[in-house]
Amino acid sequence: MARYTGEEALRMVLDSDEEITFSSEERDSDDERLYFEERLDPAEDIIPDELKGNPNQTMTPSHILTISSLLLLSGVLVLSQDYEVDYSDYDTDDSSPEVPQQTDYDDLLMYSYECASECFCPSSYPIAMYCDHRNLKAIPNVPRHIRHLYIQHNDIEEITSKSFINATSLREINLSYNKIQSSKVDKDVFSVLKDLIQLHLEHNNLEDVPSRLPKTLKRLHLGFNKISKIPADATRELMKLTVLDLCSNRLTDAGIKGKILSGMKSLMQINMCNNKLKSMPADLPESIQQISLENNSIASIPEGYFKKTPNLLSLRMPHNKLKSVAYSAFNLSKLMELHLGHNQLSKPFFVPRTLEHLYLNHNDFKDLNISLMCPSLDLGNPNMLTYIRLDNNKLRGPVDYYAYRCFPRLIMIFYGNQRKDDEENSETKKYEKPERPKTTRLSS
Repeated sequence: MARYTGEEALRMVLDSDEEITFSSEERDSDDERLYFEERLDPAEDIIPDELKGNPNQTMTPSHILTISSLLLLSGVLVLSQDYEVDYSDYDTDDSSPEVPQQTDYDDLLMYSYECASECFCPSSYPIAMYCDHRNLKAIPNVPRHIRHLYIQHNDIEEITSKSFINATSLREINLSYNKIQSSKVDKDVFSVLKDLIQLHLEHNNLEDVPSRLPKTLKRLHLGFNKISKIPADATRELMKLTVLDLCSNRLTDAGIKGKILSGMKSLMQINMCNNKLKSMPADLPESIQQISLENNSIASIPEGYFKKTPNLLSLRMPHNKLKSVAYSAFNLSKLMELHLGHNQLSKPFFVPRTLEHLYLNHNDFKDLNISLMCPSLDLGNPNMLTYIRLDNNKLRGPVDYYAYRCFPRLIMIFYGNQRKDDEENSETKKYEKPERPKTTRLSS
């Protein structure tokens, strides 16, 4: 008859109906014996009487099932002890728990009830003060916890040194649509704002760029003023500036000559639309990604001009006086948008692979040589062009079908109306006052 240890007997319960003999012989190692003694001790007093004192007594499967069930129950009791918590192991000191360090924003909440009487400070956004559209003549007192000041659309003419004497936390100021004059802006008035990031001064009467702007400034909006030049000292320390908007001013070539712009090493977007420029801005920084020069009088782009701006993504030059550009002028590896509408171009140029949108409307093209625009095909690395606008040129026939092979992602060619050879650009036609219709007297 087979003889098994306790552990082997349990394993054989469900596998065999054979009678199994439980042996008390010490066949296991000391460690194994100790393990099973610890596990079997809780059930010692429940072993059937007929088996006690007689280790060689034969055990039937029913006996083994009874023992295994009891052992399983005792195991559950043992495991349940793991969830009992002995609180004596924990520190019962009554001292207060350590409070985490408060953020800067939380520190400012204690001042959230302070607000200029002329303005509104919402409880849901306590670090902002709204003073717009209130017919204000002067900048009200700004509490030191305010970070965003909105004071546009008022009648403010001056900015004095007292305007921001307490506003040391300001990060954004919107003073657009006022009547601010350069002669009434105190020198270094903005330099004390060490956290200022964004400054809006568009739609005012400024004739100069405010001097000594803070080094932290990232976005400067000066559009729709009367600025004719950019002094070197006004931009020398703006190393973090990313956006410079000077549209709709009176800028001339002499006003931006030299290395005035090259010092802004982080500049990504420059807007000089609606000015009096006759040539491309000199010495743009390598970081530049978008150039907007709409509505100027620029007649040419120097060859190799964009070699210093390899990161350029967008160039907007509609409404200028461009007559021709070098064939490889736009051979840039990242250029995505090229807007040259409303010029006097007549010769095609190389289209870079990355370009997606091309505007050539209102020019003097008579023939669009696609083979020159796309001299080679690379099916593994195709051109990305999806849109071309060609209306109001002097084209006489449809665009070569080869355009769809060279630009496989092309979705639309806006052909539109074309002008006759002797017809002027619709934008430059001389305005003629219509004749007044003749009246006839009715006979009685």
